[in-house]
Amino acid sequence: MSRSPSAPPLDPRARQLLRTLVARYVADGQPVGSRLLAKSSGLDVSPATIRNVMSDLEELGLVAAPHTSAGRVPTVQGYRVFVDSLLELRPLGEPQVEELRRELPATATTPDLLNSASSLLSQVTHFVGVVTVPQHQEVPFRHIDFVPLDQRRTLVILVFTDGQVQNRVIELERAYPPAELEQVANYLNAQFSGQRLDEIRLRLLREMQETSNQMNRLMAATVELAQQAFNSAPPQPDMFVAGQTNLMGLHEASSLERLRELFEAFQRKRDLLAVLERCARAEGVRLFIGEESGFAALDNYSLITAPYGVGGRVLGVLGVIGPTRMAYDRVIPVVQATAQILSGALNRNQTPQ
Repeated sequence: MSRSPSAPPLDPRARQLLRTLVARYVADGQPVGSRLLAKSSGLDVSPATIRNVMSDLEELGLVAAPHTSAGRVPTVQGYRVFVDSLLELRPLGEPQVEELRRELPATATTPDLLNSASSLLSQVTHFVGVVTVPQHQEVPFRHIDFVPLDQRRTLVILVFTDGQVQNRVIELERAYPPAELEQVANYLNAQFSGQRLDEIRLRLLREMQETSNQMNRLMAATVELAQQAFNSAPPQPDMFVAGQTNLMGLHEASSLERLRELFEAFQRKRDLLAVLERCARAEGVRLFIGEESGFAALDNYSLITAPYGVGGRVLGVLGVIGPTRMAYDRVIPVVQATAQILSGALNRNQTPQ
């Protein structure tokens, strides 16, 4: 996970007090006073000394004092310093990992796996689980069949390595006899099984250019049928979201206007997908706290993501959206482990048979 390059320098006492303040606020949801910090921090200092340190932290923008309380709460910058330099992360234990693995079996189809992953993240963290869906050009194709329907309309049956089957009806420029359709299908299955659709398009285009005027009838038919079959994909879901209602009872979500904006973002998806796509281009776990995402609907929330993929190729990201007041030490390892388990399941079920 990337570290903030601009974290202010803190002495050991200030670090310990900030760590304690964040831990108490995450646990209780109430502003933390100097007397409680004195009891909880393990430091042999007076409440007056702690008040002085808190004043310094407030000047640095790491804590704030709500008007209705003498205690303090961490700011977005305070959470950032805590996560980047004070948080101790421990990988999930093997029993926890095995429990997650049971919920994401490699025998499931990719859509089922992704949907299960979003639900699993929501169930384990009690926040919102999100998983972006890879487009089918990212998934290798396994087998194709053509079934003539009438003079120029043909049913395409596409089977992908993740177990999905898609039926598409295409309209061709001329009528193809069943024997010719079978010949093209046999050629595509023999030459391209196990490749992604974008790779197949490029290879066909290259072969078409190489043969130019000498293009034989089979290649011409293959090019037309493949272009029609691979370009006529039906609409797919772009992401799975689970557990939105988990945010309704949270203290930070008491602003109904902010909550409404976030729920509308779940419906529109476009802006949220743009944030997630930025995460997909980065390595490892990404964490946006509050306004760090640049997406106003997430200003009161944190987003933790990790990429998943097959064969070293990133297909998408999964993550959790929750309040800034969350147990980051618990949620981050869950996101990280779920991404690894999902990638493992996809690697097993997308291997061409």
